[in-house]
Amino acid sequence: MTEASTHTLDVPGAVLHYDVRKGGAGTAPTLLMIGSPMDATGFTSLAAHFRDRTVVTVDPRGAGRSRRVDAGGESTPEQHADDLHRVIDALGGGPVDIFASSGGAVNALVLVARHPEQVRVLVAHEPPAAQVLPDRERALAAIADIRRAYERDGFGAGMASFMALTGFRGEIPADFADRPAPDPAAFGLPTDDDGSRDDVMFGQNLITCTHHEHDFDALRAASTRIVVGVGAESEGEMAHRSGLAVADRLDTKAVTFPSHHGGFIGGEFGWPGDPDAFAVTLRQTLDEDR
Repeated sequence: MTEASTHTLDVPGAVLHYDVRKGGAGTAPTLLMIGSPMDATGFTSLAAHFRDRTVVTVDPRGAGRSRRVDAGGESTPEQHADDLHRVIDALGGGPVDIFASSGGAVNALVLVARHPEQVRVLVAHEPPAAQVLPDRERALAAIADIRRAYERDGFGAGMASFMALTGFRGEIPADFADRPAPDPAAFGLPTDDDGSRDDVMFGQNLITCTHHEHDFDALRAASTRIVVGVGAESEGEMAHRSGLAVADRLDTKAVTFPSHHGGFIGGEFGWPGDPDAFAVTLRQTLDEDR
């Protein structure tokens, strides 16, 4: 695998940045690794395990180096999916393989529903598709409370509420929204509000990602092989439960990956997983029908 070369792409409302790491001379399709709001840096450790393939990592609109040139506000999974569609076109049109994490998995599912011809295999790891949960109304209400905490008291309050919800195991209880707001200091987060409201997750993606209603008829009919992944250490958490629910709606069985929601992360962030073991499972999953 060569050093990454950086490319830009003008899309409606944004200028995207993506990195291409050229692989060996094998016949495997190009592998896209995408997250949301995580940018390309989060996949550095995982990409290093696929030196035999060309690997492309993308900063989603508004994150990392990909700047928005529209009026701001929320971005939708449809917009993100269209961005990915345009990136794949710029790479030659596909079909490609995709590993997609968290909000990136939501966006990739929308891409496959609209452009299945561009994707051979999609591995959607823990998509936070709260709409499909049996406790969807309570889950969506709790997510809306996170947004309100962020808008009212800033990043620290929003992130504390986010961590309390995403780390909760089991169905969301009816009184969850009535519980005392978590203390940001307990999570090592800032307690002061600096007045900014430009966080890419809370301001741009939180509501639209989790509230999106997927076209499962289109996904089941797609030529793409869709594999839903869940973390071995995240059982019971909302993203894990959402992954299981998505797999059930697709009439498939989820594949368990090592570690947690960010199990593919190395030393790039403060919550490392087990990228070595994760890469083994990902390679086996991608190569299953080759």
